[in-house]
Amino acid sequence: MSPPASSSESSHGDAAPVRVLLVDDDPLVRSALGLMLGGRADLRVVGEAGDGLEALEAAERLTPDVVLMDIRMPRLDGLEATRRLQERGEAPHVIVLTTFDADDQVVGALGAGADGFLLKDTPPARLVEAVLAVAAGEPMLSPSVTRTLIERLRDVEADPPADAPADARQQDALARLAGLTDRESEVARAVGRGLSNAEIARELHLSVPTVKAHVSRLLEKLATSNRTQIAICVHDAGWV
Repeated sequence: MSPPASSSESSHGDAAPVRVLLVDDDPLVRSALGLMLGGRADLRVVGEAGDGLEALEAAERLTPDVVLMDIRMPRLDGLEATRRLQERGEAPHVIVLTTFDADDQVVGALGAGADGFLLKDTPPARLVEAVLAVAAGEPMLSPSVTRTLIERLRDVEADPPADAPADARQQDALARLAGLTDRESEVARAVGRGLSNAEIARELHLSVPTVKAHVSRLLEKLATSNRTQIAICVHDAGWV
C-alpha cells in the first residue's frame, strides 16, 4: 500500500517531523486522521494499514515514530499487533484509538505496551498534541480514560488497602499531598484531570519544561512511579 503524500515536507525547526503510521480497518477513519495530521510541518503521515498484520509489515518497512492503532480489526487486532511491535527492537510508540473506553480495553492496551489511549472523538488539536507528546516520551491518556484507569487500578495501587474506609484513603492521600507547594498542588490537580504537560502549561501559564520539572518533583514527593499514581492520589484526596 503506497503511503499518502505529506502536505508538508518541511520540518519543525531543525527537528525532523514525527513519522506517523495510521492503522484502522475503516478507510474513512484513516482518511480523517490523515486530514487532521497532514497539514502539520512537525508531523508526517508515512503510511496506512487496514489490520494488525498489515500494521506489522508497514511498521517494519516504514519505521514510523508513532502508530495510531485501532483495536477491533480483522485478522489481527490492535492489542496483539501492539504487543508484537513492542517485542521488536526500536519499537515505535503506539497510541490506541477506540470508540469505547471500556476498562478492559484500557488495561489491555497499556499492558500490551501502548503509550497512549484516546477515544476516536478526541478533538483534532488534542490528537495532534498527543502524537507529539508520545513521540517525545510522554504517555497520553484522555481524561475519561484516566478516570476509567484510576477506578480499575485504585484497588491495587491505593495505600492504605482498598478495603479500608473511603475516609481513611482520603486522609492518607491528603497527608501525602500536604507537603506540596501551591504550584505543585495546581499541577497535581491538573494531572488528576488527565491533562498533558502542554495543556497544563497553557492553563497555568508555565513553560512545558517547568511543568515537566514540577511533575518530576511530584513523583518524588508522593513516592509514585507514574502520572496515573499521582492522579489516584489526587482523586482519593477529593481534589478533582
